[in-house]
Amino acid sequence: MHALVIGGGVAGAAAAIALRRAGLDATIYERHPDVADDVGLFLTFAGNGMDALRVLGAAEPVEAAAFPTPRMVMRSGTGRVLGRMAHGAEGATSRTIRRADLYRALRDEAVRRGVPVEYGKSLVGVEQTPDGVRARFADGSEAQGDLLVGCDGLHSLTRTVIDPDAPAPRYVPVLNTGGYARGVEVDAEPGTFTMVFGKRAFFGYVPAPNGEVWWFANPPYPTPPTAAELAEIATGDAWRQRLLDLFAGDRSPAVALIEASTNPMTGWATYDLRAVPNWYRGRVVLAGDAAHATAPSSGQGASMAIEDAVVLAKCLRDLPDVADAFATYVALRRPRVERVVAAGARTSSMKAAGPVGRVLRDAMMPVFLRLASRSMNNDWMYRYHVDWDTPAA
Repeated sequence: MHALVIGGGVAGAAAAIALRRAGLDATIYERHPDVADDVGLFLTFAGNGMDALRVLGAAEPVEAAAFPTPRMVMRSGTGRVLGRMAHGAEGATSRTIRRADLYRALRDEAVRRGVPVEYGKSLVGVEQTPDGVRARFADGSEAQGDLLVGCDGLHSLTRTVIDPDAPAPRYVPVLNTGGYARGVEVDAEPGTFTMVFGKRAFFGYVPAPNGEVWWFANPPYPTPPTAAELAEIATGDAWRQRLLDLFAGDRSPAVALIEASTNPMTGWATYDLRAVPNWYRGRVVLAGDAAHATAPSSGQGASMAIEDAVVLAKCLRDLPDVADAFATYVALRRPRVERVVAAGARTSSMKAAGPVGRVLRDAMMPVFLRLASRSMNNDWMYRYHVDWDTPAA
């Protein structure tokens, strides 16, 4: 069988790699006109995602480009330590990696395994045919395959092809931004993320092995930003000053890190996508953020996409009927991903607390973290493993 994979990001490249391992042919269709090696900043890659890459035999280049980040320290905007906790689970350490490096590693691995990548292919329509599926692209070209895997992200066209009434992504009322700084001394060990619940916004930073400090911020933004507003943010100077003003009253290195960063400082909106009723129809199926999207605070977006790829490929390998394979894939994945999305939403809600909520949060968090360290078992999230050799059922 030949699969049309729509989208060349993490989900698309992982899906193509997994499908090839399962014995299917695949072609990736990416809407960008060229490789996107300069897209985005960095992300946390959880231990379960790395385990899924090991199942595919594709972990080595990702491990080489990432560095371990096994610990987190929580602080208030006054500098008070609220608590410490593991970033992952024993034997399933989280890692941090530039998003572009992750894209590059997975794309190069897919190409190495014989997967063609066609750029400048923006999907505009999908037609189910008697013997497969046909994809139509904005440049007038078409592609025919036995099935189509929609890895086209949060604002997926494939999702609406499957179900025109599919829910839209839910806006989380914070923006994302970040950068890389040199020459700033911070009170943090290498590999330890410091999360600062500031008076006006959330800030996080981690020392990287190359001497840089990688940081991110989540400025509150109560309504979804328009394209014009995001374009204005991308102009840089006014946005940088706004960030400096947000963190000026906090006892943290936020201001120094923002001032020392020379990278373009843009902002982007935060969304999640919790419950999509229909993940497939006919020979078209969703994977990654097109089917479920968790807020960045969970550190699980890329890992969930790669797990999807492994499970989908197994189901197509082991179940001769495509409809049975898709149904089994959804049954295996839906409970887990919806639980992860819910966990990410809870974390994001703490970032955007109001004045009263902030006081209560800072007062209760040390107690919560102590109880969590004793009783909370996150193995369900971080130690998840897909056994490639066990038939899907």
